[in-house]
Amino acid sequence: MGTVGPGTGTGTDEIAGERRQLINVAYRLLGSVTEAEDAVQDAYARWYRLPRSRQEEILSPGAWLTTVTSRICLDLLSSARARRERYVGAWLPEPLPNRTEWDHAGGTDLAGPADPADPADQIVLDESVAMAFLVVLESMTPAERVAFILHDVFRYPFAEIADVLGRTPAACKQLAASARRRVSVARAPVTATGQADVVRQVKEAWETKDIAALVGLLNPAAVMTADGGGMVGTVLRPVEGGTRIAQYMVAIADKAPGLELLERSVNGVPGLVAQRAGVVMTVASFDVSDGRVTRIWAVRNPEKLRPWAREG
Repeated sequence: MGTVGPGTGTGTDEIAGERRQLINVAYRLLGSVTEAEDAVQDAYARWYRLPRSRQEEILSPGAWLTTVTSRICLDLLSSARARRERYVGAWLPEPLPNRTEWDHAGGTDLAGPADPADPADQIVLDESVAMAFLVVLESMTPAERVAFILHDVFRYPFAEIADVLGRTPAACKQLAASARRRVSVARAPVTATGQADVVRQVKEAWETKDIAALVGLLNPAAVMTADGGGMVGTVLRPVEGGTRIAQYMVAIADKAPGLELLERSVNGVPGLVAQRAGVVMTVASFDVSDGRVTRIWAVRNPEKLRPWAREG
């Protein structure tokens, strides 16, 4: 079943050692830590259900697991449209914390030290998991997303991706090229330092409820999208325009006394976290261009904030 991925042999430790790679692939394909973990668990369950004789016939268990995981993700992506139609409000990918950053800040904001068994802690925080990038991935067809992620991000050859998608290598190459064009439309991100400076100014203006300062930091055509999943109060439609967004942000601050804003990396990019009494309430990601914020993605759905939760 294909030869995607590294590794040979059927030792239990070696099979378990593939989990980190599989989680990284699945999260980029699905944009959800929870669904990625479920997909990987399903792939492992299928492996262990194989007869021992069949396992020994497979030259690369890592390749087999990656192929199966990718196919599971493809099925989930194909059914996602119907699930998103039932979702209350906008759907955004699950944000990821940088645990070491929180530990350095005091170590009590999150659930203790990083747990190597926690899937969120095994995801490599690079440009392929930045919120802006994941949102672009959402615009792709399931087949485009799988072909693009496996080839452009993880460097798997099209001959092996063809086994995942059930298409010819040439067709997979075309899918990746189409996906690449979508990504190229998205502007290259600013440096982390440049974005951190803008995010810091947004934080300060938000804390002082300075609408004029916020308007100056927001692109006039900026868009803010919030994801509450119907579980917490938030706007169900994107807020458009720098002035409207600034007014909305200040209104939130007025309604939430005691809200503390923290500068933290979100999916490896400078962002803001709002917490009250030590409990993370909102995780905000930003897209910045020419010194101004063009997009804000605010995740408030508690189910998507589990990697940010405090112990107990």
